[in-house]
Amino acid sequence: MFKKVLIANRGAIACRVIRTLHRMGIASVAVYAEPDRHSLHVLQATERVLLKSYLDIDAVLDAATSTGAQAIHPGYGFLSENAEFAEACEAAGIAFIGPTPQQMRDFGLKHTARALAAANGVPLLPGTGLLAGAEEACIEAQRIGLPVMLKSTAGGGGIGMRLCRNLDELAESWASVERTSRASFKENGIYLEKFVERARHVEVQIFGDGAGNVIELGERDCSVQRRNQKVIEETPAPGIDATELRACAVCLGKAVNYRSAGTVEFVCDADAAKFYFLEVNTRLQVEHGVTEEVTGTDLVEWMVRIAAGEALPARPENKGHSIQVRVYAEDPGKNFQPSAGILTQAEFPANARVETWVERGTEVTPFYDPLLAKIIVKAQTRAEAISKLTEALADTGFGGIETNLNYLAQIAASAQFAQGGVVTNFLNTFPYRAHTIEILDGGTMTTVQDYPARLGYWNVGVPPSGPMDSLSFRIGNQLLGNEE
Repeated sequence: MFKKVLIANRGAIACRVIRTLHRMGIASVAVYAEPDRHSLHVLQATERVLLKSYLDIDAVLDAATSTGAQAIHPGYGFLSENAEFAEACEAAGIAFIGPTPQQMRDFGLKHTARALAAANGVPLLPGTGLLAGAEEACIEAQRIGLPVMLKSTAGGGGIGMRLCRNLDELAESWASVERTSRASFKENGIYLEKFVERARHVEVQIFGDGAGNVIELGERDCSVQRRNQKVIEETPAPGIDATELRACAVCLGKAVNYRSAGTVEFVCDADAAKFYFLEVNTRLQVEHGVTEEVTGTDLVEWMVRIAAGEALPARPENKGHSIQVRVYAEDPGKNFQPSAGILTQAEFPANARVETWVERGTEVTPFYDPLLAKIIVKAQTRAEAISKLTEALADTGFGGIETNLNYLAQIAASAQFAQGGVVTNFLNTFPYRAHTIEILDGGTMTTVQDYPARLGYWNVGVPPSGPMDSLSFRIGNQLLGNEE
């Protein structure tokens, strides 16, 4: 077993990996960029190394070598699906805690992953191989049937894809998708795929030992999305018999002797009750926690043990229902505008699993993904899990910046979510109500104070600062039906 592992990542996933390593008795090394100098993953690690960028392969390897780390866990995002990075680790004699470089290449480009799926009998949506240009795309779109998704073969997270309902939109979107793909992924391959109007996004967690043994640990429903980005995930998927999906995922994993954690994603046609292969993520997913909750496993520990040469554990039994919400630093009342600043409050529920990298006083910068925390609940039934989630969100609080916390609470309380089986365009028409006040111009001496005043803060230099009289706001609250 390894004695020291470097985490080539930041944020909640870095904290998550560090927690597991320490529980296993393994020392941790955190790399960090300057904006993250006060992040919890830096404070919690055994050792820490400053980098200019999380994407600098040479610098990450130098940090591992200089600290004596024997392995690197890539987390998700950044270098986690970079085959060149995995090869560089192996060349340096450092274990890469994840799939093999070839497996990353097999599944890293969506058009090659489609070919693998087709070769192994996994159902595919009507689509194309790589296209030469917009003209060919228009011809193929007419063959497939509109609407279609124009997709970059590289990347993920909803980046590099565009829904096209007619040929004019397709022609106009080609240059944009090609430009985004080249800028984000250094890859300009583009293909088409038939668009499913009422789709559910369901994925299967797989795990392999690299020697042909692959197991699945259940499916996750990730259909609650905004702009192709997942917002809420749960397992098991409500109202779906996922037996065939699970079997297809294992078949695909065995076809390449898959090693470590991976996720096979499917799109399910809610009207036709059919499913189709979407892509494979050769890494740990953001939503892996719900699978851990219902299986009683630690997938990070599994990844470490497999990388150290240990045997694949037996498949655990899935029990109960688990739901995760993603808390983002963004303002739903302003079209989800990103928010940055100092957290003056960071309160988390006692009745839920919380994965976060922030605490009160943390500076949330605009430089990275706005994910602040993942709130995960588990119960015996889905209804109980939703109830528990509602309580957990009510017990969560952030101050100093805007978050999507109220947005999540309204989704969790909605009748559509309670019924289960929502489709991926559910949030497009979700009637969010922002219970906030926007200060357009505060003036030089404008304050809003309530009765009886801010008492008990003289010791930190805050005077009582109450209302100008003791009745006006109280009467106003009575007229509005508010608490006093």
